[in-house]
Amino acid sequence: MELLRDRRAEFDAAGVQPVGISRDSPWTHIAWTQALDLNFGLLSDWNAEAIRGFGIATTFRGLSDVAARAAFLVAQDGTIVRAWLYESGDVPDVEEWLDASRALGARPNP
Repeated sequence: MELLRDRRAEFDAAGVQPVGISRDSPWTHIAWTQALDLNFGLLSDWNAEAIRGFGIATTFRGLSDVAARAAFLVAQDGTIVRAWLYESGDVPDVEEWLDASRALGARPNP
């Protein structure tokens, strides 16, 4: 989350609005936002509808419907343009996200 926070201006310049989604409660998201000084929104997927819809629900330590670590680039029309899946210990390549975001912004609108 800090990676998104620290590079927010670059995402803005690429025309991308970063948003975090997790199974945590809205109250937990408030605490995370304050503790990490986040400058983007966090959405609660309390009922696991988003992670099931994105196909990233997994089982972790006996708990079902845990979100796999993933990132999605979604076009304005709601189409998923790119998807990245990570192991829990991996650090996402934010530069790759930005490159894909810039490429999406360079596409002509239909």
